[in-house]
Amino acid sequence: MERGLLEKSSTFIKMKIAIFPQNGSLNSRPVFNAFIEHLRSKGENMSINKDEDCDVAVIWSVLWSGRMSANREIWNNFQERNKPVVVMEVGGLKRNSTWKIGINGINRDADFANDKFDDKRWPKFNIEMKPWKQTGNTIIICGQHDASHQWREKPSMNDWVEQQIIEIRKYSDRPILVRPHPRNVFDLNEKKYTNVKIGKPQRDLNTYDDTDFKKTLKSAWAVINYSSNPAIESVINGIPVFVSESSLCYDVGNHSLSKIENPTMPERQQWANKLAYTEWTVSEIREGLPWARIRQRLEEKYIR
Repeated sequence: MERGLLEKSSTFIKMKIAIFPQNGSLNSRPVFNAFIEHLRSKGENMSINKDEDCDVAVIWSVLWSGRMSANREIWNNFQERNKPVVVMEVGGLKRNSTWKIGINGINRDADFANDKFDDKRWPKFNIEMKPWKQTGNTIIICGQHDASHQWREKPSMNDWVEQQIIEIRKYSDRPILVRPHPRNVFDLNEKKYTNVKIGKPQRDLNTYDDTDFKKTLKSAWAVINYSSNPAIESVINGIPVFVSESSLCYDVGNHSLSKIENPTMPERQQWANKLAYTEWTVSEIREGLPWARIRQRLEEKYIR
């Protein structure tokens, strides 16, 4: 499937591509380098760290924080001109080994050009899909970074978590564990509620955002997460999730907390097969496998 796309991509029309590696996180460097190397090998018309009336921008994440803050202006500028933005970011399947590449957003808000997929790619990740099994009694609420574009027009993270707690208590008295994003901690007054605790993520690897989440899942009844990667990890480990429409787990998740005591646990293999075409290794990016898909979609749908 991918080889055919690569062959076809060599006949595509030219487009001007603005790439902004200077605004990427530290772990983005090899990803950007591989991406740029491939585009150069194909003779693509690129502009690095500046927009010269380009047709498409390529940025790292939609988290408007730290090194990536400057991407917000780029995003707004291109979106206002109805021009697409390709977003690269850390993956959720093999964190810091595979990387997402989508158009005009992240997670389920993005277009990954993965409507055509098969069952050949998922085994390459060598991930065990554990059977559905609620391994404990705790309902886990996972926060995420509220500086992300995905959190636009949402309440504060603290208020959102409180909303989830109040809704859960309509249907369940199980213990609740609140886990903030490791780099977006907030102050929840847990004394306001019965049987609610905050558990701040603990590092278990030598990277800035890998945590002890797998250990936490051992006591989980269900996981509540708006749209970020913990939901993917939960589904793969067999823990039911409650997510929004912006989550890549929406198709295998629950959408109403009224089902917290009897959550849906659907078949997951087709979901996994499609998900496998959202993430790529650095060597695959250098080879051009994701760009062949993304470029074709850009020309068919976004570049006018």
